[in-house]
Amino acid sequence: MRRVGALVLASGTTDYDVVIAGGGPGGAACAVALVRAGVAPGRVLIVDKARFPREKPCGGGLTGHCADAMAALGLEVSVPAIASASARVRFGSWSRTVTMQRPVVIIRREEFDASLLAQAAALGVEVVQGEGMKGYEVDAAAGRVSVRTGERTVTARVLVGADGVASMVRKRLIPREGPPIRLFKLELPARGYAHGDAMLYDFSPMAYGLRGYLWVFPVADDRINVGLMHYPSRPLSGAELTALLARGLGDLGIHLDASETARGWPAWGYQPGAAVAAPHVLLLGDAAGIDALTGEGIGVAMEHGLVAAREVVAGLGGAGFSFVGYRRALRRAVVGRELALDRWLARLLYRPEAYRHFLGLMMFDPKVLELYAARVSGGLVLADHKRALMAALARHVFRGPGRNRKVRALAAEVAASTAAAGAGAAAGGRMYDEA
Repeated sequence: MRRVGALVLASGTTDYDVVIAGGGPGGAACAVALVRAGVAPGRVLIVDKARFPREKPCGGGLTGHCADAMAALGLEVSVPAIASASARVRFGSWSRTVTMQRPVVIIRREEFDASLLAQAAALGVEVVQGEGMKGYEVDAAAGRVSVRTGERTVTARVLVGADGVASMVRKRLIPREGPPIRLFKLELPARGYAHGDAMLYDFSPMAYGLRGYLWVFPVADDRINVGLMHYPSRPLSGAELTALLARGLGDLGIHLDASETARGWPAWGYQPGAAVAAPHVLLLGDAAGIDALTGEGIGVAMEHGLVAAREVVAGLGGAGFSFVGYRRALRRAVVGRELALDRWLARLLYRPEAYRHFLGLMMFDPKVLELYAARVSGGLVLADHKRALMAALARHVFRGPGRNRKVRALAAEVAASTAAAGAGAAAGGRMYDEA
């Protein structure tokens, strides 16, 4: 045993104290949090099958809660970034711009993830790229887990599954899954698109089949990050979703050529009751579930990393490695409360025809947009303002019929205005590459 500060750590019986499968923001954040808490950096190993920088479908927005997590970890944004101080919400000819209390910092995921991993390595964490986890076995009696990578087998006290949507750990803990959320992303030259520094959230494609939204975010070097998120309440193929992306972008005056291929990934939404831990093993980040309403994963993963690190440190300090309290700790943390609320809101808004009844609540109630903008900025915990949300729902009972008529009129307008773009959707549908 060795003592670091007030922490007693077991050593000498395993190769590492902690092996983290996955080097994305969640894995890097967890590793850094462990080191900050007193775990010797040489006793923490990160393995990832990819070599960074690697591609990731994401809008690249670092929200206020993400910024707070980075500050708590002592991590920096060391890559090109744009500070977006406003967001425009759109449905057809209707739009509203909301101001952020604190700008959302927009980065390229490829660069950002690599920089976080480098910052973890700079603290002394061992990072192995191009060598993913191939399997693992838990020996509870011996108090360890054996992790097989491409080249070797190592042992640790704890295995952290930060290995994304295809997580081997998740598949063992949650063997049966429903259909996933789908995310598609493409970066383009701005080509005259007047984006300024505002983020665009366009719900217009809901009028012709999408159950989610299309985004256009500014990135450095006069480029734009475009993509969409689709909730699985309506089954759509990758080709159909790519066609919807091309159609929605065309309505904004953004036209794709044959060389510009949107890439898609599945993702799992957070489920408060899902198994996110077992003896000596726990999940975080995309493996534990993203925000089902917005598709946000960066801040979620980093906040998960903080919660997971506290549980691991407690285990190393003598509390044991059953991790029976991790699911509850995750659920009670700010990130868990926000994810649970957004899961409920996603099911409300993204049901097959629910948008006709609830999209008007979001668009035409200024208080709802202000609350959500404050949440994205990190100025409040929306889950702690349920009374304000219930008041908005009560207002919608009385104002809903008029709002819903406006939504239906706008939907008809969208369908008419995108007829020309729809004629070229078949070409857009061929531009499809899903991981």
